[in-house]
Amino acid sequence: MAPVPISSIKVGKIDDVQELRKAKSKIPERFVRDKTERPTLATSSISSTHIPIIDLHKLSNGSKDEILSELLQLSTACDEWGFFQVINHGIDQNLVEQIEKVSKGFFMLPLAEKQKYAMAPGTVQGYGQAFVFSEDQKLDWCNMFALGVEPNFIRSPKLWPKNPVNFSETVDLYSKEVRKLCQKLLKYIAMTLGLKEDVFNEMFGVAVQAIRMNYYPPCSRPDLVLGLSPHSDGSALTVLQESKGSSVGLQILKDDKWVSVQPIPNALVINIGDTIEVLTNGRYKSVEHRAVTHKQKDRLSIVTFYAPTYELEIGPLAELVEENKPCNYRRYNHGEYSKHYVTNKLQGKRTLDFAKIQTKPNPC
Repeated sequence: MAPVPISSIKVGKIDDVQELRKAKSKIPERFVRDKTERPTLATSSISSTHIPIIDLHKLSNGSKDEILSELLQLSTACDEWGFFQVINHGIDQNLVEQIEKVSKGFFMLPLAEKQKYAMAPGTVQGYGQAFVFSEDQKLDWCNMFALGVEPNFIRSPKLWPKNPVNFSETVDLYSKEVRKLCQKLLKYIAMTLGLKEDVFNEMFGVAVQAIRMNYYPPCSRPDLVLGLSPHSDGSALTVLQESKGSSVGLQILKDDKWVSVQPIPNALVINIGDTIEVLTNGRYKSVEHRAVTHKQKDRLSIVTFYAPTYELEIGPLAELVEENKPCNYRRYNHGEYSKHYVTNKLQGKRTLDFAKIQTKPNPC
């Protein structure tokens, strides 16, 4: 989460997109995407009505038939989509609203105040744009504010703002609840694979958790820019909360088409990360996704990344490797992969090449 800043890196001028919006400036060339990357009506208007919905209350407290039904739905979600929305997730609605309030409050601060918490080149904590490594790299129409949460050693206290009031307290309370949710989801995901229900939670140790708030102001030319470049997540699970009233911005790549995800009120969007793809030997795959912008409406998302301890050696679980399903990924240290992930620009699923066996699959 917090590699040493790469001092030799030159990222050039990175305009703050909120300030560009206020000034009604022409969109700088660094934000204008190549024609092949631009969102079009054809790719952004596909329905998302079939994205699975998982009822966590039924999984936890339902009848035997309800539990089996939800497990089957969860298995389908992980196997065919890599994304799902979870309802009745157990996080208090007041806390959900409070995290939105303090997140939006931070982004509405004067630029000079936000820049006190600036993201240093080569790192992913603080305010600014992450994953920028050159002066000519295309930029996203997004302001980010990211923080390491757990374990304590990944925190950077100087980056935790005192304004808005209660920001740090709210982030901590919210993160504890999301942590519980991730642990529950991992238990049920293990069950869908026929594994011992605590296999992931026990393996992960003191799991690494980070939070990132993304603010996408309206853009005069949403057809030219991307809010966030296409990528998969290096985490095990990612939990996304869309602020109430936000524009629809998340898109996932499904059958080579970009599908817009319409959030359900009071639901959280969950996606499978690269780590689960490796552990399941590709049974449950991480999915490429991106964010698009809107001409009139802004968008705020609050994203939690949940992953194993950096010390863990990761590779496909023995139970999921068979003669006709040989090992597709090598074993590696998760901390090494995390460093690899955050020191490369977002570029589809290319960072996962780090883990893939490029020659003929072996039996692990």
